[in-house]
Formats: sequence, structure tokens, C-alpha cells
Amino acid sequence: MKIALITALAMLSGHAVRAQKTEDIKAIKSMCGCYEVEFNFAETFRHNKSADYKPSPDKYDYGLEWVELVDDSPNKLVLQHLLIVSDTTIVKHWRQDWEYENNRLYDFEGDSNWKFLTLPKASVKGQWTQRVFQVDDSPRYEASATWVHVDGRHFWTSTANAPLPRREHTIRSDYNILRRTNTHEITPFGWTHDQDNVKIHRESNGQESVIAEEKGFDRYRKVDDSKCKAAQNYWKKYAQLWKNVRAKWQAVLDRNHNLVLEATVDGQPLFMHLFDLAPDTPKSETDKVIDSFVKY
Repeated sequence: MKIALITALAMLSGHAVRAQKTEDIKAIKSMCGCYEVEFNFAETFRHNKSADYKPSPDKYDYGLEWVELVDDSPNKLVLQHLLIVSDTTIVKHWRQDWEYENNRLYDFEGDSNWKFLTLPKASVKGQWTQRVFQVDDSPRYEASATWVHVDGRHFWTSTANAPLPRREHTIRSDYNILRRTNTHEITPFGWTHDQDNVKIHRESNGQESVIAEEKGFDRYRKVDDSKCKAAQNYWKKYAQLWKNVRAKWQAVLDRNHNLVLEATVDGQPLFMHLFDLAPDTPKSETDKVIDSFVKY
């Protein structure tokens, strides 16, 4: 009787885990498609007391974005964002990978350095790691957390260290880490990316000082897929090129040790080298370009 009860409880537990994972995958995949996007950022709390401190100006932008499901496997989903500037100008935007019960992470330490971490497997049970990549598919930030499905809401929240966002690169040098608390929530109109960010200056000895805090809120409003036809056509043309780039970066990350990257090579950042390539560029050439940026 006792063995039968234990077996029944185990079956119920297994069913609950499978049901949760199914809901998780549904939520992640629902972020794919065509969206009208609004990007909003504003500094909120100031911690630097200097009289000449200048906060970043409020930032508002909008656009049309296609989110392509690039990889659909039981434990990994890859979503590529493509920003539509015009019918003839498509910008390969950021990428988000979701991996189930992953315990290997890279933590950004500032100055193009990422520290490799291995978490206890028990600590990521039932969780999904979201890995966010730059436009050139180099690492940006990643963290593990549990998708929550309760009271009709579907959301995921985590905290990760990240480099400065592109909108801050040319106007700020007083901090070198953006500690991001990200919430992705599925909504009736699409989804939102809610951010509570902390601007941090980290010294070489690891000592940190908080410069300011920031609120970010990006709203993805679903529209008919036909509005994103230009991005779909771009991806059909360039999919192999970017598949090669992803494969090379995966090989780099699979070394499972700390990573240090060059900021520029021959005076240009990595994305400029890659964005200039033809869609039929051989993998050997994209590998060579990426290798030139990997210091360690």
C-alpha cells in the first residue's frame, strides 16, 4: 500500500512538471511573430551626489519587429529579433535563447569580461535560462528563473549583470555594469519587457558603487505577420550566415571557462565586421572574424 501511494504521488508530481513545462514553452513561443514595439527608459533614483552629475535623458523609441523562432527543441528555444527600418533595410537585432534546467552561466564582470559559473543542478530544477545576445551574437547577459503561471498571468523574472546598452555607450563612462532585473510577461495584446536596472561602477578589486537606477518598459503589440514580410524575406536570405555565426559562438561558449573579448578589431566593433558580409560568406571566414575578437 505504501509503495503504491509513493508511486501515485511520483506520477502526479511528474504530470505537474510536464504540465508546467508545456505552459512555459507556450509562453516563450508566444513572443514570436510581428510586433509594433515601444521602447521607454528613464533614470529614476540618483545615487551619485556630485553637483555636476548629469543623468541620462529619457529615451523613447518605436519600431516594427519580427521575432523568428530559429530553434525549436524540447529543452531549447531560440528567438531572433529583426528590426524593420524600411522594406529594404532590416537590422538583425538582439537574440534570446531559452534553455531548460541549464546550470552553466556566464556572468558579466565589466570591461568585456565574462566569468563562467556552474550552479548546483538542484538550484535550477524546473527553471529556464534566458541568454541574451548582442546583434553580432556575442554574449550580453543571462540568468535562470522559473516561469510563473498564476491568476491568469504568465511571467518570468530574473536579475543579471550586463554591459552598457548601446543607447548609453556614447554618453556614459561613469559606470561599467548594468544590473538588470528583467520581467517578461505575456499579455492579451502581446508581451512586455519590464526592466528595473541599476547602474554600477565596479572597481578592479570587485568593489561596487551604485551610480543611479533606471526604469525600462518595452511593449510588444502583436500585429498581422504580413506587416513583417520584409524581415521574413531577409531571414530566408541570411539565415545560413547567422547560423554559422551562432555555431561559432556556441563552440566558444562550450569551452566553459572565463571569456574576454576585444572591444574593436581594426578600429571596428564586431557587428560592423559581420554586417558587411554577403549572405553566402563561408563559415571559415565568419569563424576567423569571431576568433579575432576572442582574447581568452
